[in-house]
Amino acid sequence: MFARAGSSVRLEEVAALAREIDAVGRSMGLPYVAVSADIGSPKPPCGPDGRPLAETVFRWINDLRYWEDRGFALRAPFIHACRACSEPFYFTRGRLWSWRANPALEAVSAEGIETFGVGAAIVAPAYLPGGVIGAVVWATPDAEFDVANLFEARAAELHAVALRFAGVYAEATGVVASEAPAHLTRREIQCLKWAAAGKTDAEIGKIVAISTPTVRFHITNASRKLGVAGRSQAIHRAATLGYIGSADLPALRP
Repeated sequence: MFARAGSSVRLEEVAALAREIDAVGRSMGLPYVAVSADIGSPKPPCGPDGRPLAETVFRWINDLRYWEDRGFALRAPFIHACRACSEPFYFTRGRLWSWRANPALEAVSAEGIETFGVGAAIVAPAYLPGGVIGAVVWATPDAEFDVANLFEARAAELHAVALRFAGVYAEATGVVASEAPAHLTRREIQCLKWAAAGKTDAEIGKIVAISTPTVRFHITNASRKLGVAGRSQAIHRAATLGYIGSADLPALRP
């Protein structure tokens, strides 16, 4: 299943981290744990034996076998919230909360939350290079559980262990690159940013004050460095590597 060198060793580390995550949950009074190494993939994280960790290490409320439902992540509100919030957050009394006021969490709460038996929970998203998002959920069916104070005391620790788990699993399965990221020049980044804003090569040339063939040269060169083919793939790859900040794009548009 996993062909990368050293992956079996890394999966042993994954299993150890999974046991640590489970033990932390039990010690906190949040004994039900759900883990996703990549919320964009329906495949559950597995241990060295190839079996889902949800079967061998973790357990969930009411014995719900959510990992066998390929569409579960699309319906689960905690996972949905991880797409909009990179900070740890918690669930109690029908709403999502974090360290600070968070409009994205408020919007998810306003949509209505199907709890799947959860009374209270702490969720730690794990954002990795390349656009991969993992997540760990620690939960209890007890709606009266004092999760707010627990979150205040343990959120940073839980976020760290979630990041460790997602990072090690991604390395073990080859999801993230193991080499150094490509170095792009300032001009290549400029051209890709304007391309991401919907500008044509001719329009980019006028904006940046270079010829249209030179714009194409820079985008082609960036694509080669990034190991992709074509303009759209280069834009996507540059964005996941942080060369194109999404905050810059509205300012680039008319």
